[in-house]
Order: sequence, then structure tokens, then C-alpha cells
Amino acid sequence: MDDSGGRRSFGVSLILLLLIEVVCVVKGNNVVFQVHHKYGGASKGKAPIGVLKAHDSKRHGRVLAGVDFQLGGDGSPTNTALYYTKITIGTPPVDYHVQVDTGSDILWVNCHKCDKCPTKSDLGISLVQYNLKASSTGQVVTCDQEFCGTVFSTPNPNCKVGMNCEYAVTYGDGSKTEGYFVRDIFRFDRVTGNRQTSPMDGSVAFGCSAKQSGELGSSSQAVDGIVGFGQANTSILSQLSLAGKAKKIFSHCLDSKKGGGIFALGEIVQPKVVTAPIVPNQAHYNLILKGVQVSDKNIDLPTGVFGIGPPRRAIIDSGTTLAYLPADMYEKVMSKIMELQPKMQMHMVEDEFKCFWYTANIDAAFPVVTFQFENSLSLQVYPHNYLFEVRDTEYCIGWQVSGMQSKDGQELTLLGDIALSDKLVVYDLDNQTIGWAQYNCSSSIKVKDEGSDNAYDVVAHDISLDPSPLKANVISVLMFVAAVLSLFV
Repeated sequence: MDDSGGRRSFGVSLILLLLIEVVCVVKGNNVVFQVHHKYGGASKGKAPIGVLKAHDSKRHGRVLAGVDFQLGGDGSPTNTALYYTKITIGTPPVDYHVQVDTGSDILWVNCHKCDKCPTKSDLGISLVQYNLKASSTGQVVTCDQEFCGTVFSTPNPNCKVGMNCEYAVTYGDGSKTEGYFVRDIFRFDRVTGNRQTSPMDGSVAFGCSAKQSGELGSSSQAVDGIVGFGQANTSILSQLSLAGKAKKIFSHCLDSKKGGGIFALGEIVQPKVVTAPIVPNQAHYNLILKGVQVSDKNIDLPTGVFGIGPPRRAIIDSGTTLAYLPADMYEKVMSKIMELQPKMQMHMVEDEFKCFWYTANIDAAFPVVTFQFENSLSLQVYPHNYLFEVRDTEYCIGWQVSGMQSKDGQELTLLGDIALSDKLVVYDLDNQTIGWAQYNCSSSIKVKDEGSDNAYDVVAHDISLDPSPLKANVISVLMFVAAVLSLFV
């Protein structure tokens, strides 16, 4: 925070290039969001993967530019995740499709009479703009209210009673949204038992986008807004936690084989996961990276000159499709992988991806790549995860050179969807840990109901919407289910 300007810097998560269409369904003391997204695991589709890296690069550019929140002027949530869910806001209730970003810090939706906001989408959805005057329960958040103080931490010297709590979001690619915060009723189905639901309401503060520019208005990717599950006090998860209605824990499980998965909020009772501490004071979800193995062979990765320097870190981000390694790590990992296939003939696809033809079982022929973290936490990435079949028997390699640097000059490791698939990944913000367990993501998990201490099953559901031209050219279809525990009780 710059005390003179009242500015606070918020990190931006690197996002998965997944486009998810969602219907909100619920079970028990939890809320279930069913999701269908555009890009995902490698085993289902036979489409070029250049589009995935292009989307990754675009999002990374936004992230590295840095974004600020400023009371009454400049600010930012984060970038636009390419997966979304349907939420219901207001009285009478209106449905909105919002992109889901596990690193964003606020929810915002397009407002009525928004300047240059999108009016159509190629995703097969109808866009809706929030109309504050049309909702009997909607209220403007003013700059003197507690929520606005939570956003900016220090008082605004220019604030006068009744003035809007304003924000602006500027991305590295020049896209921008600006508006003001409002508060209204959100409607969900509350989980009351296994496959049993009941209506549930709750008041949440969110951004009302009054003006946009750049790619936020793109018809090919347009939705109604963004919902964030980041660590800041402005996120929905944090608002619920501050109100004593939810724990700050969320999880995801991506199924690379069947294209399904789970996205859940709340304490996971089963399966149990091994965890490691989140690196503090970082914009993204970082873990200390202790080592890398290809099969059973360690990769020599010095931390700096004469082995002295900051420890290597890895960003854990289900919002990015591929996996990005520092140049030295990439070269050594690729060299070890190809040692097992000395006669392999490689060729380039789209001038960016190393690819090859192969008719046998890739899991039997290629090695497992394992990342080692603190507390003996390891992340195993199997060949069927890091190899994309773009056409029958033609595979491309999902490892990419990072080229991204942190503020301390360290080249970043970014582990996206290909590394996180087939694992239940748990982000416990209360205890500042991240952990995972290898898991069958097409099965169910048990999530704790904090009110009754009961545990309820949360399972994956397929809610694919009508096909659109955009969805025809994808690698595969993944689906998430989100369950939110103990909300608004």
C-alpha cells in the first residue's frame, strides 16, 4: 500500500485456458456448481494445442503487468479466467454467467447501460447486465462503509458520506474495466444431505462494471463477469469466512481420462491429502520447490551462484493449461525424457510444439516427472498428462519454457492443468497450505458440513450446453462441480 495515494497492489493469478459453462445445483449444507469448460485434458480431443498456449501467453502477459486497486480511481481484481459458472443475483432473481478464477480477489458483473460492455457471446449463452434499480434488494456500497475499507485498508481522504466505492481494473494487454461496488442477494441451493437440497440466500458485495475496453468485450470469450476465489478480503470466500459462514478452503479435481471433475469449497474429509506451506506475501499460490525427478533420476538444479540464492518456487495454478519450466529445468527434464526414446523422430507443430508419432502405450514408454516440495509433498505427472494427442497417434509435449520472472529475478515454474490433473488439490487458506492426493476425479469426495459435522458426498456432473462453433475446435471437455459448505446458515 502506498500511504500517500491509498493504493494497494493485488497479485493476479495465472489462469487456466478453460471455458466452463455452469449450472448452479446444490446438495446438503453445501452449494454445488456444475461446470462444463472448453479446454482441458489431452486424452479426449484431437485438436491443435497452439490455441492453448496462445491463451496461456495472453493471460500471463496480463499477470506480469501487475494490477492495482485504488479507491475512487485505479484498482484491479485480476485477469479473466476462461471458465465460468452460473450464479443468481437480485430480487427478482436473475442468472449471470461469470468466469471462475481461483486467484481473483473480487466478483464483478457487467452493469446496466455499461459503456462498451459485450452484448453477445460466441459461447452459446445470453449475456445479461445487472440493473441495480431493477433489484429491490440491491444497494450501492459507499466509500465510508466497512467493505470499502476492507478493500483498500486505509481511509480515503477524499471520501464523503454517500460517495460510491469505486474501482478500476487495468490488464497488461490494455483491457480495462471500471465501476463501483454494490451489495445484493445471492441465491443458491444449499446441501442438506446426500442428493438433497434446499434454497439458500446470502448478501455479497461485488463490483458493478460500468465501462470496459479491450478484450473483455470480445464476443468469442464474453461472459457477464468474473468471480474470484483469491486470498484477499474482497473475495466471496473471504466474505463468507469473515462473516463466520465458511472456512477458507477450496479444492479441485480434474479428470484427464473421462473429462470430468470436482470444484469444491469447504473442508475435505476424504480423501486425505499431504500439504506444504504456501510461500507468504506472494501474488500467486507459491510452494518451495525442493527438487525434480525424471523417473528415478534427480535433476541437478542449483539455486544460484555457488548454490547460494533464493529457493526455487513453483506456482500452483489450475488456471493455466500447460506447464512452464525455467530454461535450465526444461532442458534437463526434456533430455532425461528423451533418453528413453533415443530413436524418436521429433517434428514441430505450429512452430512451437515438439511432437512425434507413436502407436504404443505412452505411459509404458515415457517416464513420470516428479516435483518435490516441503513436508515430503510430491507431485507426479504421468505421460498421459504431459503428452497431448493432437491427432491419432500424434503427440505433442506439454512442457514449455517459462520465460517469466519474479520480482527477485527468479525464472518461474508454473504448474498448470497438465500437472494437476487426476489429483484432488486442496487450497487451505485458513492454515496457509496447499496439498493434494492422486485421485480418481470421476468418483466422489466427502466434504464436511461445519454446522452438523456430517460429511456429504460431492460428485462430478456433466452439464454440457448446446454446441457452438467455438467448442468444436478443442482438445477435450472437462467438467467441474463446485460445492460450497455451510453458507448463509
